Amino acid sequence: MGTLINLFSYGFFINAMLASVLAAVSCGIIGTYIVSRRIVFISGGITHASFGGIGMGYFFGMNPLLGAAIFAVFSGIGIQLFSSHGKVREDSSIAIWWSLGMAIGIIFIYLTPGYAPNLMSYLFGSILTVSAGELWLMGALAVLLLLFFTVFYRTILYIAFDEEFARASGLPVGLFNYLLIGLISLTIVLNIRVVGIILILSLLTIPQASANLLTKSFRPMMVLSVVFAFVGSFSGLLFSYWADIPSGATIIFTQVLLFGLIKGTKMIAKF
Repeated sequence: MGTLINLFSYGFFINAMLASVLAAVSCGIIGTYIVSRRIVFISGGITHASFGGIGMGYFFGMNPLLGAAIFAVFSGIGIQLFSSHGKVREDSSIAIWWSLGMAIGIIFIYLTPGYAPNLMSYLFGSILTVSAGELWLMGALAVLLLLFFTVFYRTILYIAFDEEFARASGLPVGLFNYLLIGLISLTIVLNIRVVGIILILSLLTIPQASANLLTKSFRPMMVLSVVFAFVGSFSGLLFSYWADIPSGATIIFTQVLLFGLIKGTKMIAKF
């Protein structure tokens, strides 16, 4: 217990804990929409496409996360445009942007002068190195998502579960699709430091899968997703410190354990 209390005397651990909270809020909210809308594969395409922005960021001497954010937003919009207006199948559109982003990232990192940058924190996450500036950005995103989903909750709900009905009701479905793709892209990029490009999709789907075991309603599912995302992230952070293993992978591992615990409890309760 004393060791746990001592951890809170370190600034990097407090930053990591705050990152867990903010990541839980943003991923819990936007992940519920992703799962309900069944666009997990689109989110995966945006995630991997953002690697192109990281490579360009290194090459042009800018913040890699800024490059990733720009590239991710354009990739999300590109996927939407290709599939809705370009007469390209959605899965093909995703594959095109996914591959393009990864290829561009590799090329620009290779072309970057000097020593090749360490990409481990972007590929697999490094929550213990989250900076104060990144926390402010994560906090701003969390507030933006809370406001957006509160104000436009009913519209988002209609689009998530029945897009055709939403269109028939006269709702601006096209506009909201682009806005939500943009928010998904920003959520992915700003949480890359928590679990990395390789694993961020898990944080957008596993807590939601756990919540879906307990409720089918959209709003309670969002709340439970936030709770489960934080419990899994914080417990994973503590376990990674105790076992001296990578935090990103441990966070996802604990999220899966939490899902298994809830699923197992429900199965036992049926007998």
